[in-house]
Amino acid sequence: MEKLAEYFLELIRRASTVLPKDVQRALEQAIEREGKDSSAGSTLTKMLENAEQAKEASMPICQDTGVLVFYVDYGPDYRQETILKAILGATAQATAKYYLRPNAVDPVTGKNSGNNIGKGLPYAHFNQMEEPGLKVRLMLKGGGSENVGAQYKLPDSSLGAGRDLEGVRRCVIDAVFHAQGKGCGPGAIGVGIGGDRGTSFLESKEQLFRDLDDSNPDPVLAELEDKLVQDINELGIGPMGFGGKTTVMGVKIGTRHRLPACYFVAVSYICWAYRKASMTLKEGQVSYD
Repeated sequence: MEKLAEYFLELIRRASTVLPKDVQRALEQAIEREGKDSSAGSTLTKMLENAEQAKEASMPICQDTGVLVFYVDYGPDYRQETILKAILGATAQATAKYYLRPNAVDPVTGKNSGNNIGKGLPYAHFNQMEEPGLKVRLMLKGGGSENVGAQYKLPDSSLGAGRDLEGVRRCVIDAVFHAQGKGCGPGAIGVGIGGDRGTSFLESKEQLFRDLDDSNPDPVLAELEDKLVQDINELGIGPMGFGGKTTVMGVKIGTRHRLPACYFVAVSYICWAYRKASMTLKEGQVSYD
């Protein structure tokens, strides 16, 4: 377990201090689109400079290191209890090493645990797989982007949104419009359609693990994702709300079967400091991405 905790510690360090390659490419493309001398281009350039300095110093990209969200696929050679203990140990170590800011606050007492460990924190979703080994995905979800998430119940007469994909499109645009620059854009949008109130949000957050460069395997949803990126970027909100052509870097949509009486649309926003990393452990060999 001690060795496993070391692997998780390195995973947390990478997620906190190194901007993923797909996010860096998206920001570089946005600078070309905006023009380096524009307000939007200048803002995006500062973001990349900040990310480079964070990587070199092995310090957090953003002062709000957010909440840790783990998705763990484990084989028969691992026990869930052992993995969770390693995650908790690594989380405490990462906080002590300042890879993480203490972000676990008791809602009743207002007391900060000081090590990012508390009731329900860090969040870890476990899935058992048949083949041996361990596959872990980690996201650091900041509070600013979390605050501008939204959930809709269709139909919604205020938006003219019915129980269809056009209604979904209207919900997503409305969520981004109301967020304006508060989510530290340009970010990415995860959308969960269907499920119940809880699982629609879970689906929306799980979509944020996808690469910005990928395409939805469902051609209907792929078309909707592309259209939403175009429609949202035409709002002119821009980086940090300063105006521009780049309000989002991507939109990712997933679905779950729903109850006949319910049609939920959950929208999760993640900021430009789009911190995610993955780890694979097999036959004693670890690799990170």
